[in-house]
Amino acid sequence: MLAQRDDYETIANAAAIELLLNTMIESGGVSLCMASSDATPEPVVLMEQHVGQTLVMDLSSVDFLLGRLEKGEKFYLRGQTQGKLIRTPLLSLTEARRSGGRFLCCSDYPAALDVLQRRESFRAELRMGMIVTASIVGALGEEVIGELRDLSQEGCQLELPMAASGVLPETDSPLKLMLNFPDGTYFEGQGVARHQKVDPEKHLLRIGFQFSGFTAEQERQIWYFVCEIERQAARYEMDSPDDRQSSPLFERPRQRMSSERVGRRDIKHYATPMARRLVKVAAYLDAQILLLQQGSDIDARRLSRNADRVLLLHEEDRESLLFASRCLSLEPLLVRHGIAVAVHLLDLVGANMPREARKAIVASGLIHDLGKALVPQVVFRVPGFEAPHRQAMSEHVSLLMGRLQHCQWLSTSVVQAVIGGINERLDGSGYPEGVSGSDINELAKASAVVDVVEAMRRDRADRPAKTTQQIYRHLLQHSHQFDLRWVKRYIEHFTTLPIGSLVRFSSEQLAWVLRLDADGMLVEVVLTQQAVPPMRDTLGNTVRSDVQERLGKPTQEVAIST
Repeated sequence: MLAQRDDYETIANAAAIELLLNTMIESGGVSLCMASSDATPEPVVLMEQHVGQTLVMDLSSVDFLLGRLEKGEKFYLRGQTQGKLIRTPLLSLTEARRSGGRFLCCSDYPAALDVLQRRESFRAELRMGMIVTASIVGALGEEVIGELRDLSQEGCQLELPMAASGVLPETDSPLKLMLNFPDGTYFEGQGVARHQKVDPEKHLLRIGFQFSGFTAEQERQIWYFVCEIERQAARYEMDSPDDRQSSPLFERPRQRMSSERVGRRDIKHYATPMARRLVKVAAYLDAQILLLQQGSDIDARRLSRNADRVLLLHEEDRESLLFASRCLSLEPLLVRHGIAVAVHLLDLVGANMPREARKAIVASGLIHDLGKALVPQVVFRVPGFEAPHRQAMSEHVSLLMGRLQHCQWLSTSVVQAVIGGINERLDGSGYPEGVSGSDINELAKASAVVDVVEAMRRDRADRPAKTTQQIYRHLLQHSHQFDLRWVKRYIEHFTTLPIGSLVRFSSEQLAWVLRLDADGMLVEVVLTQQAVPPMRDTLGNTVRSDVQERLGKPTQEVAIST
């Protein structure tokens, strides 16, 4: 059903309304307009729709309006997608709650939408004192650094030195754009230069870029930046009566951490350079556990950043990363386990997968067990683990799933397989759903094998850490629970003395396995005199190539809870 009204077409078809709202959700951002005619449109984030029932929004950037909205003042939403300007009829707030430091609100579901075929953009301008470093990278890799001046979903304007003119291509080829906010938030994308203006007094160029090839996640990030820039800019209005909070994007760290510290971590004690880089991921997970316990959700932006970090480290040197995942004994158990599962699952199944799938696997692996921090900890300390304790512990999966609402970039199928399916068993004895056999996803079957290997490598209250041979024997003897195809693939892939094993040689020398050749033979080990987890001050010289000639044959793996 269509009706004409002040150049807008009114659409009342339910399927069309759902489709238009979905495109607005994909783009991430809309403007909220109060019913009063003189009200300024405010940028907010439209998160999801429950068809025919409610819309869910993040109103953190307009928290100063919540009091009026909760008292029943009407408002409408305005957004743009695919060249159309869309607005809702007047709506009312039906629910407001605080979650993870943000304000999540529900409103009426619109019975119709007004659509105008015109492209408009909400452009957020940075005021004096709001400094966002911006860079462009030319075709030859030359980088020019300047500042961001304004931002919209379509593009941005950068202020750059005159040297930037030599970097601009003669054609419409996109350039790499990078933004760095004061709090350390980093964004990267591509844009095409559309216009430039010279400021001869300051010897600067103002160049307008149109974004190119952005994903839905990048579009959501840009709208979040637009919202936060507008929130921060509003604080600079001298006569504004609104008590607006400062945007976290513009809050500088109180003190810069030295290169030797991450949080409270003294990283010089970690065994290898790769481990000292991986500890940044550990610091994120440790902080995320605390935030979960305080009622927050999983931080989608930081999870994305740390999943990217793991992917980069893996692409750079997979063997160093595999060993580094064994060098985190100073970290909490949930942190060590999450990193080890993420790294080993990526290494086992990630070959030939699209990057986004690999990233989702890493992210899901990192956090898959964090829900255990939300279970009463007495459950993990009881001397006899009985049915009620098992039921309480199994709830960690659903507890974590309920904290993923902001992680819209994460593949639902990967989340269901890794987080939801890692504890399922072929015979139906697993949890949370107790599914069995062919009803279990292939990725879930692989994840279950990786998870059990990593769990059995560590001490538990009722048993000590196991050797690789003992773990493989357990898996092969429990083919009713674990898929034998994935067990065999794991053994073939990581071999019987995998990277990160502590080995005793016939010379009685102990050494950690660092690298293997294509046949699974030892080609690099690092010596140690102590059967303890690898630390910087416990490792000796590295032996390469002629390992057996110098140390003799490997005679025994020593189980160490890494």
